[in-house]
Amino acid sequence: MKLIKYFLTIFASLVLFSNVSLAEKWDMALAYGAGNFHSANATEFAKNVTEKSGGKLTIVTHPGGSLYKGGEIFRAVRTGQAPIGERFMSALGKEDPLLEIDSQPFLATSYSDAMKLYKATKDEIAKSLDAKGLVFLYAVPWPAQGLYSKKEINTLDDLKGLKFRAYNSATIRIAELTGMAPTKIEAAEISQAFSTGAVESMITSPTTGKNKKIWENGVKYFYDIAAWFPKNMIIANKDAWNKLDKATQDLVRKEAALAERKGWQLSKRGNVADKKALADAGMVVGKVNSVLQKHFESVGATMAKEWSAKAGSRGAAVLSAYK
Repeated sequence: MKLIKYFLTIFASLVLFSNVSLAEKWDMALAYGAGNFHSANATEFAKNVTEKSGGKLTIVTHPGGSLYKGGEIFRAVRTGQAPIGERFMSALGKEDPLLEIDSQPFLATSYSDAMKLYKATKDEIAKSLDAKGLVFLYAVPWPAQGLYSKKEINTLDDLKGLKFRAYNSATIRIAELTGMAPTKIEAAEISQAFSTGAVESMITSPTTGKNKKIWENGVKYFYDIAAWFPKNMIIANKDAWNKLDKATQDLVRKEAALAERKGWQLSKRGNVADKKALADAGMVVGKVNSVLQKHFESVGATMAKEWSAKAGSRGAAVLSAYK
């Protein structure tokens, strides 16, 4: 009996050790604050995976750039320093032009068009990321991008020399084509940039403006030009992914699909509620006049041609599928 008990104890220990060795812990790098809907959605995704995996995978979120700053997250996940993270897709145009297609002005100006564009690009983007050692999990758009300004903008001359916050090659090019002066500023630095006068304007979502309480930094105007719907994507390191068993991988995929659907709904709600929040805070929320609108659309057409030339046959195929 003693011998049987001894072997049973050894067997139980081996089973326990095996289960422990299969357990994985992923630290998830998030660039935006915990109150941002992208971060809140990612946190719920992480919680659901952790609870439903039976201890096989624990995902711990680190919002607000506390693990890695926004500009560092893609590299950190790619090199395995962080097994999973979120990155603003169009900031990675140098990695792959397709990643900045959702920031081409006036290409998709509604949620239905944004989803259509996403479906046309998703497989090709996932394939490109796979070649870089990354696993694409899901993507969620920001609300429609509008123009913020400290001063009123009524004419093309009002744009000339305006100090403009840029965050990717597309926004830099917009500034060049409209006569504004671009300065590259990450999301975490927006408030400081406006308060110090480093920038006077930007194109971003009503959500970002609300979360930053941008009116406290002297920004008085929000022009609802619905320029584009840029997305954040959640990516995982492929080596870390391959350590998971198939059941856990399937679970992560399932929860990612649910997080994506919920994220799009949250974005739609924010597109309405956050513009109201700007107005309630005393900002002037409205449209640009027809002359400015046509000017921005002309800029968008120029940039679409430039992007298509840069993206080559892959870009042409995606645009053809979208249209």
